[in-house]
Amino acid sequence: MDSKNEQYNELLKAILPEEIFTYFELIKVDVHEQAINVYLDELNLPPEAYRKLKLISKGFYPSVTVQDFPIRERAVYLHVRRRKWQVETTGEIISNTWDTTAKGTRYTKGFAAFLKEVFGQLPGQQPKP
Repeated sequence: MDSKNEQYNELLKAILPEEIFTYFELIKVDVHEQAINVYLDELNLPPEAYRKLKLISKGFYPSVTVQDFPIRERAVYLHVRRRKWQVETTGEIISNTWDTTAKGTRYTKGFAAFLKEVFGQLPGQQPKP
């Protein structure tokens, strides 16, 4: 590896969910005593079905926070902003649909699977009879 930035990027790719680097840009990382906050913006890649149409960027939806595996006893929160576009001819607002969280939770799929395996259920869920 040539530069420190490349080394840091490789480390981040090993720590964070892999789909992040396919669909999102890392904007900022805030490290605090109890938590690590990772801020991500979706790349400007409209849904495949709409790529041949004239689209107008409409910015981002409000940030959504998803919890991932802790790192060094610090909670990890991914603050994700998804893009939205308007189809010029119809006025329809479109966006990508990402399947990165466990259904009904704000946990990444990997973290939710881990919690369910360790505890038999996700925090906040009622035990199954």
